[in-house]
Amino acid sequence: AKSQSNENPVYYVQYAHARVCSVLNQWGGEAAELAGADLGLLQNERELALCARLASFPELVQNAAADYAPHQIAFYLKDLAADFHSWYNAERMLVEDEAVKLARLALAAAVRQVLVTGLKMLGVSAPESM
Repeated sequence: AKSQSNENPVYYVQYAHARVCSVLNQWGGEAAELAGADLGLLQNERELALCARLASFPELVQNAAADYAPHQIAFYLKDLAADFHSWYNAERMLVEDEAVKLARLALAAAVRQVLVTGLKMLGVSAPESM
């Protein structure tokens, strides 16, 4: 079960995290710049799906804890990674339009934070490169 392929869910989630880190490193900006991003510019279907999935994380964690069901977090992270990979493959983040670029990078940074938090809850590392 230590396969380094997309068939291994741990690898798949860690790879999503590494991809986010790679994009943020390519950008090279400061995280504080993302705080002022206009998230209203995120309007395509994949971006809205990612936003909705991210918004559901706090309640999911609360329910997983109440039900003693950590597998719910693992399944959520796999779904979040799938949504991110789909978006990553369909959209460029480092575009010319600065406002759109910052909005997409802010969304990517939010995905990164949730992936790190979820993996940490499960005792799994979140490597920045793979």
